[in-house]
Amino acid sequence: MTVAIGDRAPDFTLPSATGESVTLSLLLGKRTVVVFFYPKDDTMGCTVEACTFRDLNGDFVAAGAEVVGISSDSSGSHERFANKHRLPMTLLSDVDGKVRALYGVRSTLGLLPGRATFVIDRDGVVRHVLVSQFRFHQHAESALDVVRRLETQRLAQGAARTSNP
Repeated sequence: MTVAIGDRAPDFTLPSATGESVTLSLLLGKRTVVVFFYPKDDTMGCTVEACTFRDLNGDFVAAGAEVVGISSDSSGSHERFANKHRLPMTLLSDVDGKVRALYGVRSTLGLLPGRATFVIDRDGVVRHVLVSQFRFHQHAESALDVVRRLETQRLAQGAARTSNP
């Protein structure tokens, strides 16, 4: 079963392209986290998707979010992919597919690893899920819309707290 909106995001630790371990729970609190699962480095659809996240990276950062990409490729493959396409986001290696399974991201036609994007708020709650193997641009664009909405709500709540002591 795919992790759904309103669920607590399962925690994980995976190696990054640079070999350091990244733990989801350590990213939360300060930022919203966008996690996108993609099938394979340097394939047509995955490159389009990753480059769309790259092109919108400044907008994600301005809205208080960090973007993390996950595939089953090795850290070395991620490093080459990131360097080739100037990808600023963290790419994590889920070689055994355990995190993909934890999030319920199913393969397409039993062949291709699935493509799914999750927006996780600062409290670790999933606020958006998009599962689509072929809407490459929409993963980043819809995630950014949700991230902006979450940041607007967070700022409004902070302003309400300071004006109502």
